[in-house]
Amino acid sequence: MKKPLHIMWLGLRGFPNVQGGIEKHAEHLCPWLTQLGCDVTVIVRGPYQPTNVGSEWRGVRFVSIWSPRSKNLEALLHTFLGVLYAAIKRPDILHIQAIGPALLTPLARLVGLRVVVTHHGPDYDRQKWGKTAKAALRLGEYFGMRFSQARIAISEGIRHLVRDKHGMHCALIPNGVDIPTPAGSAATPDKFGLTPKRYVLLVSRFVPEKRHHDLIQAFRRAALPGWKLALVGASDHPDGYTQSVLKAAEASGNVVCTGFQTGQALRELYEHAGLFVLPSSHEGLPIALLEAMSYGLPAIASDIPAHLEIDCSDIDYYPVGDIDSLASLVKLRAEQTLEQGRRERLRQFVLDRYKWRDVAARTYEIYNDVIAGGGQLSAKHPVEKTV
Repeated sequence: MKKPLHIMWLGLRGFPNVQGGIEKHAEHLCPWLTQLGCDVTVIVRGPYQPTNVGSEWRGVRFVSIWSPRSKNLEALLHTFLGVLYAAIKRPDILHIQAIGPALLTPLARLVGLRVVVTHHGPDYDRQKWGKTAKAALRLGEYFGMRFSQARIAISEGIRHLVRDKHGMHCALIPNGVDIPTPAGSAATPDKFGLTPKRYVLLVSRFVPEKRHHDLIQAFRRAALPGWKLALVGASDHPDGYTQSVLKAAEASGNVVCTGFQTGQALRELYEHAGLFVLPSSHEGLPIALLEAMSYGLPAIASDIPAHLEIDCSDIDYYPVGDIDSLASLVKLRAEQTLEQGRRERLRQFVLDRYKWRDVAARTYEIYNDVIAGGGQLSAKHPVEKTV
């Protein structure tokens, strides 16, 4: 009987039900990897991992290691401790998530580990980081792409960045969705005073690049009688931006901030929304937008490369930051009755192209390629192989 691959994940806060795109990515993907026969261990950050989850969830084992709850230090210090732990446990593959934690890739290689790095996006472009943090993230990208045995990009734009900037081969494996379980109940929308099919939904962390203020202003200009705007999410490290969004929402009167929601509550908010909007200026490949599409929600998104890459004719795109254009689209879509055929096209489009089951199978191939290559799969980019 073939021995299961021991895969260790590092570079995320934890899961299930922990806010963040990488956390959502891991929550969906890791259980699928266990079904393929991988022995998956995830090194999580103690302050974030839900205490009620325990040491195992859906076949995935957790190792909780301390980290400070600090925006600038937690990822680096936790990854350092995680690499030391991996050096002792000797997994077949150490899979590092994101370019910040990838700063420790040379250390992982130095202690003899096989390393795969997933590039979730150029985080140094995010507005929340200062000059020092951005420099560290750029260095993390350099080390992660140059010193790992294999690299995965979640979007075509990121794959091109790795090829053009670092001259390295990078496999394209996008995010995915699962077929949503019908929520049925509208208890959560009712709780927040939201009328089914008469609210605009945004699901995201409270960080500047999500551009909540654009949507609040556009929603006010659209002036939709009987509609509300629901902002679902929170901030990992509450700051001035978070407070400004909460104050703007309160001043508007018809904007509801629900805080971070997950599980049944989030399903209800998706299922009963009338419209989904993602006004971001920076994304990797947004899981929230894919999930909204899986519910057949009419979607409006800014025209950044990560959104345009989805290339769905049933998504309405507008120039990022153009509040008047966004307001016009919100008004147009809210006033139209979305025919059932369009909802089904949205669902079918995303479920045909973005499945977590397929993401897991492709990731598993990468692991086997690295092991078959004796840990030397680090070629330059002459062969463009998309897994």
